[in-house]
Amino acid sequence: MILVIDALNRHRFGPVIDDMFKLRARVFHDRMGWDVTVRNGREFDLFDDLDPAYLVALDDDYNVVGCNRMLQTTGPHMLTDVFQDILCGEPPLRSATIWENTRFCIDTERLKRPGNSRSVSYTACELMAGIAEYAFESGISDVISVVDPAMDRILKRCDNAPYGYIGKTVQMGKTKALAALSDITQERIARIRNFAGITGDIFADENEVADALAARTAGDAMTPELRDYCDEQVAAAATDDERQAALALQEKISQMFRSGRDCNA
Repeated sequence: MILVIDALNRHRFGPVIDDMFKLRARVFHDRMGWDVTVRNGREFDLFDDLDPAYLVALDDDYNVVGCNRMLQTTGPHMLTDVFQDILCGEPPLRSATIWENTRFCIDTERLKRPGNSRSVSYTACELMAGIAEYAFESGISDVISVVDPAMDRILKRCDNAPYGYIGKTVQMGKTKALAALSDITQERIARIRNFAGITGDIFADENEVADALAARTAGDAMTPELRDYCDEQVAAAATDDERQAALALQEKISQMFRSGRDCNA
């Protein structure tokens, strides 16, 4: 299932966002060797402060198993402000109907654990379908994706091939990066769904996810009110430093409550 998180509801899903940042650190820094900033085991950058839309893939137990980030190209975005070399001097993309898709990744380790009902391939296709359907319903005409060559091959193999590319391929850490263009049409959505055998609504109900997360943390020693406060502080952080301070406070309080529980056991 795909959970859409944006500026309007992110205050409800602090733990999901935190797990997403941890997944991004494991994939882009640890596995792919990209030149990204990781602090306290979490990867995020200045573009996460611009109220992007996140599409987060969840398994049946509401664990984060995939994610991506979508951002309008009318303001700062990675292709224009980070990957300028890709453009080869071409003017930056600026359009309200063209959005940038970045930080697409899948938690292959979790999905390959015994008992997990979702495959890596199915989860990747479900996330791709979610991107296309979210974009279609939002009036987005095209999506530009900064990907590596391996991801480009996956897109083609899943019948989700880009219709074009911008600029050139450049080196990025251990791998390379390129900018792929995808038109957002019902035909593309149908191709992805048919390839993976996806049927029915793939988007998660916000209230259902929020209730499940609340039930999961009910056994935590930290009181719900205090946990809500910590989640709100993380979600409201306006800068990397503020987010790190909020996360550090959350972890410190959790440790204090866990220590108290262990002493009373």
